[in-house]
Amino acid sequence: MDVKLTSKEVITQIQKLQNEGKSLRKKEVKQLYPDLMRSALYYYPSWQHALEESEVG
Repeated sequence: MDVKLTSKEVITQIQKLQNEGKSLRKKEVKQLYPDLMRSALYYYPSWQHALEESEVG
């Protein structure tokens, strides 16, 4: 699997999207930010876990 982001970068990106008021819905993130979703699911068991880890979920 080609993971472009570190686990810390995943958390930072999620927090950045949250701060900018962007949608964090799985379907939208997967479509708009495929590298973020791919990396998040590599490090965390689910998208929801990644959101919880970044303290936005």
